[in-house]
Amino acid sequence: MTVTKDESGQEGADGKGDMPGGGSGDAYVPSQRRRERERYKRTRARRATAIAALSTLVTAVVLYLVVVSAPGWPRTKETFFNGQYAREAFPKVLDGLWLNLRLLLVCGAAVLVLGMLIAIARTLRGPVFFPLRVLAAAYTDFFRGLPLIINLMIVVLGVPALRLQGVTVDPVWLGGTALTLTYSAYVAEVFRAGIESVHPSQRAAARSLGLSNRQALRYVVLPQAVRRQVPPLLNDLVSLQKDTGLVSIGGAVDAVRAADIIVGRSLNYTPYIVAGLVFVALTIPMTRFTDWVTARMDRQRAQGGTT
Repeated sequence: MTVTKDESGQEGADGKGDMPGGGSGDAYVPSQRRRERERYKRTRARRATAIAALSTLVTAVVLYLVVVSAPGWPRTKETFFNGQYAREAFPKVLDGLWLNLRLLLVCGAAVLVLGMLIAIARTLRGPVFFPLRVLAAAYTDFFRGLPLIINLMIVVLGVPALRLQGVTVDPVWLGGTALTLTYSAYVAEVFRAGIESVHPSQRAAARSLGLSNRQALRYVVLPQAVRRQVPPLLNDLVSLQKDTGLVSIGGAVDAVRAADIIVGRSLNYTPYIVAGLVFVALTIPMTRFTDWVTARMDRQRAQGGTT
């Protein structure tokens, strides 16, 4: 019988023979003290879970009683939480949501491409690229400072007033263009921060291996920059997903506009709540995925797995 020590230094028997790899092939048997410690940890975890569940239930009951007993609750319930209008609005809001999802996919792809090009333009070296750097900086400063709602009004409502031949007046296309212009500025700054976070030695090492500046940027700098900036990029996509509802100001029948039509006819605001909850239901999974990616990358960086 071989004597071993657990993590606390307590001696214990590991059973018959030696540890795996020592010749006998017997499995490790934890000491009695270690088993007791693990049992204690499991008991504490179950106790903590039970306390958390009980406190959550008590808090929910208290909040419910406070809300339903508040003055004006019946009127509030009838105006914002009417079951009849919720059932009427839900299928129409879902039909309009398909437009929001299409806008998210198309605008998201366009934003990533345009944002990357602007970020590369801002990081180009050499005096010959100075005008390009200035234009890229002016673009990001302007559209990051311009409120999105004003940008949408200018593009969706103002462009059709010009009556330019060959220019579409479709509010969906114009709204998507406004979203792309605004979010490209934010994404460009995210990409630029990622590019500048890559140590210059990486580029120098690539150049010493015979790669051109363009090849070093493409194969060495950009992969590291994009990998580091995945969490903030996902956050921008979450915001874009919500802001696709703003295209309704031009008359496009998306989820928000579908709810607005019912509200205008019934003067009951339950459809707005339905539309809001639908967007929340879409946003939460992406938000949790973003948190998971961020935590995973932090663990890898702490372990030296990501540079």
